[in-house]
Amino acid sequence: MDINKITEKLSLIPDPEVPVLTIKELGVLRKVSINRNKITITITPTYSGCPAMDRFQDDIKKVMHELEVNNFEIVTQYDPAWTTDWLNTAAKEKLRKYGIAPPEFKTTDKNAVLGAPKTVSCPRCQSISTNLVSPFGSTACKAMYTCKDCFEPFEYFKCL
Repeated sequence: MDINKITEKLSLIPDPEVPVLTIKELGVLRKVSINRNKITITITPTYSGCPAMDRFQDDIKKVMHELEVNNFEIVTQYDPAWTTDWLNTAAKEKLRKYGIAPPEFKTTDKNAVLGAPKTVSCPRCQSISTNLVSPFGSTACKAMYTCKDCFEPFEYFKCL
């Protein structure tokens, strides 16, 4: 069992709700390890009750089956809790290009606005003249906004 090959393949699994990001880029795939010929795959949900967790596990099982690895377990780790701080600059840029405004702060920033701020930058035209429509979007980790300049609706990946 080549742990690097397994990690590489698992790292390519797309997030079902934001398919422009992989589970590795999102920070859901935490660790792949081997102990006594058993692979342990550690994942963390983006929030408690995340509906994509079953899909993550199904996709991981499919990859492991394709790699003909049968001796593995999937461990869900809740501590530390997932945070948008785990999204790197490249992942945030992918979100923006996809039409979702990325989180604008790190949770550790002293001036961070967690959740859904009053205004965020539009991912299409970069205007900061935006309006919060709803603190909840298509998923609990996103909020809905409209841009007052380009008039487009968009989602914001909340800083959590």
